[in-house]
Amino acid sequence: MNQQNQVVWITGASSGLGRGMALEFASQGATVAVSARRMDELNTVVQEIESRGGKAKAYFCDVLDPKTIETCVDQILSDFGKLDVAVANAGFGVMGSIEQLTEADWQRQLAGNVTGLALTCKYALPHLKKTKGRLALIGSVAAFVPNPGIGAYGASKAAVHNIGESLQVELKGSGVSCTTIHPGFVDSNITRIDNEGHFHPHRQDPRPANLMWPTDKASKVMVAAIQKRKKVFVFTGHGKVVVFIGKYFPNLMRKVADKIAPK
Repeated sequence: MNQQNQVVWITGASSGLGRGMALEFASQGATVAVSARRMDELNTVVQEIESRGGKAKAYFCDVLDPKTIETCVDQILSDFGKLDVAVANAGFGVMGSIEQLTEADWQRQLAGNVTGLALTCKYALPHLKKTKGRLALIGSVAAFVPNPGIGAYGASKAAVHNIGESLQVELKGSGVSCTTIHPGFVDSNITRIDNEGHFHPHRQDPRPANLMWPTDKASKVMVAAIQKRKKVFVFTGHGKVVVFIGKYFPNLMRKVADKIAPK
């Protein structure tokens, strides 16, 4: 797909799926505004895009701090004059059973994955309406199934799904599409961030490696779904199976979740 003259903003773009989508959008001709907290990592993404002949610029944005979200959008508009695509990708997982989680754990999880995402939409939408652009929300198949040991994360992604459903109605007639994307297991850094937000690059990913999609493959199908203005997009193959079982055979899904739950 040719995306010449498109301005794309991606939150949480310093690594993982955010970085992958930035590279994919840029390869198709878009100008990419990448934002995150780690500016050194963002600058590396920008350099990589520019080395391939693309256009990109880095912006500081911490979705736990609403003021930085608004400021980031203002800076992008000042630099490029418009916004065609906004991808609310920034997020993380708080680990622990429901019994173990503290009030601070819940507040941080919901502030990042729900409030931060919702405010990303809020500040992007007035500009997307001017271009009849595209909004994308990054959820997870965890939105549809039991999540023992990561219940706060699953709850936050269920909220993301509902926000997407609500936006489908609220944006009707505006020309803006909203695509909610629910990945299955994809190679990313989400399991390497602890409950306080500290990044541990050498922490082992506990997810099954044989089911993991590479980031570049995932990024291609995610960008394609956004461009096609799909309403809800679930992938990988195992992700689709899990969502199907969770919807139509919930008792079976609970048994499966019990077998793989941390003991």
